[in-house]
Amino acid sequence: MEELASESTFRSYLFFWSGQLVSLMGSLVVQFAITWWITVITGSVFYLAIGIFLYFLPMIFIAPIAGVLTDRWNRKALIAVVDSFQSLVTVWIIVLFYLGIADPLGVILINSLRGVCQAFHMPAVSAIIPTMVPKNKLSRINGVGYLFTSLIQLVGPVIGALLMAFFSNQLAPILWVDVITFGIAMIPLLLIKIPSVRNTTEISKKTKTKSFKRDFKEGIITIKLIPGLSILLILDVFIMFLISPIQVLLPFYISETHQGNAFDLAFIMVSLNGGMIIGGVITTLKKNWKHKIPIYFMSMMVVMGLISVLGFAPTGFFLILWVGMAIVGLILPIINTIYMTIVQTTVPLDKMGRVSSVLQSFSVAAFPIGTIIAGPLAEVIGIRSVFFFSGILGLIIVFLIWRSTKIRHVDYDNFEIITEKINNINI
Repeated sequence: MEELASESTFRSYLFFWSGQLVSLMGSLVVQFAITWWITVITGSVFYLAIGIFLYFLPMIFIAPIAGVLTDRWNRKALIAVVDSFQSLVTVWIIVLFYLGIADPLGVILINSLRGVCQAFHMPAVSAIIPTMVPKNKLSRINGVGYLFTSLIQLVGPVIGALLMAFFSNQLAPILWVDVITFGIAMIPLLLIKIPSVRNTTEISKKTKTKSFKRDFKEGIITIKLIPGLSILLILDVFIMFLISPIQVLLPFYISETHQGNAFDLAFIMVSLNGGMIIGGVITTLKKNWKHKIPIYFMSMMVVMGLISVLGFAPTGFFLILWVGMAIVGLILPIINTIYMTIVQTTVPLDKMGRVSSVLQSFSVAAFPIGTIIAGPLAEVIGIRSVFFFSGILGLIIVFLIWRSTKIRHVDYDNFEIITEKINNINI
C-alpha cells in the first residue's frame, strides 16, 4: 500500500477527529430525543420503522455515487458541504416546531435528508483515515476511535433523556444541540489539510474521463480481489438485516414489554456503551490482533447468542438486560477493529472511497429492509419472538459461513495485498 501518512498528518487527523466526536455527541443527543418523542407522540412501532427505513434508504442509492466522488473530489470540501447541509436540515425541523406545524410524519420525512448527508459523510471520513494515520497505528486508532465513540454514546442518551425531562418532551430546544456541535466540529476541519490521493495510472491518463459505473465496478472488483473480503461483506449484510429489528423495537421493548420509561431506555444504552468503553480500552492497548478471523467469527456468535436472550428476559428484570448489553458492547469494538483494520490494510488508498461506499451500500441495504419488516413481524409474533429468532438465525448463519467457505484459511496476520494488480484493473 502507498504510504502517505506521517506523524504530522496523524496529529492533524487527531485534531479533525476531536471535532467529529463533538459533532457525534450532538447528533446522538438529538437522535435519542427524536426517537423518544416519536415513541411518546405516536405510540406506534410503524412510525419508528418508517423513520429508520427512510433515514437509511438514501444511503443505499447515493453511497455508490458518493464513494466515486470521494475518490475524485476534495474530501475536505465534500465533508464541509454535506455537514453544513445536515445542520440546515436540523434548523428546518426547529423552524417547524417554532411555527407549531411539526408532526411526526413531517419530522420523519425531513430527518431522512440527514441520511443523504451521511451517505457522503461516512465514505469520505473512512477514506481519509489510512491517508493520515500511519499503517502501524491503524489498529490502535480504530480501537481508540471505538473507545471515545463509546464514551460519547454512553453520555449522549443520558443527556438526551435529561433534556427531554427538563424541557417536558419539547423537541425544539434540544435540536439546537446538533447545530451548536456542528459549528464546533467545523473549526478543526477548516484548519487542517487533508491529503489528496491520486492513482498514478489516473494521473498519466488525465484526458480519460471515467464513468461512475466504471468506478463503482472497480470498487466491487477490488473487494473480489482481496481474499475473504467479499465473504466478510456477505456476513455483514446478513447480520445487519438480523440486528435491524433491535434498533426499531428497542424503545417499545422497554416501554411496552418491560413497562419502562425514557431513563430505562437510556440506561440500557449506557450498559451497551459502557461495555463498548471497556472493549475500546482493550483494542486500544492491544497493538496487533493475531488470529483475526477466528476471533471475529467467535465474537459474532457470542453477540448473536446474547441478542436471543432478549427474547425471554423476565418482565421488568433490567439486570439481565444490562449485563447482556454490556457484554455485547464489550465485544463490538473487537469486531469493528478487526474488520476495519483488514479493510484499511488491504485496500489501495486511491480506491478506499469506492470500496468504503460499496461496503456501506450493501450492508446498509439490509438494514432498512429489516426495519420495515420488524414492525409488522412484531405485531404478528411479538417483540420477544423477533429478538429470539433473530439471534438464533444469526448464530446459524455465522456458523455455516465459517464451515462452508474458505474464510477460515485466510491469514491476514501475514497478508500483503498486491496493489499493482488492483491498480491495473481492466474493465
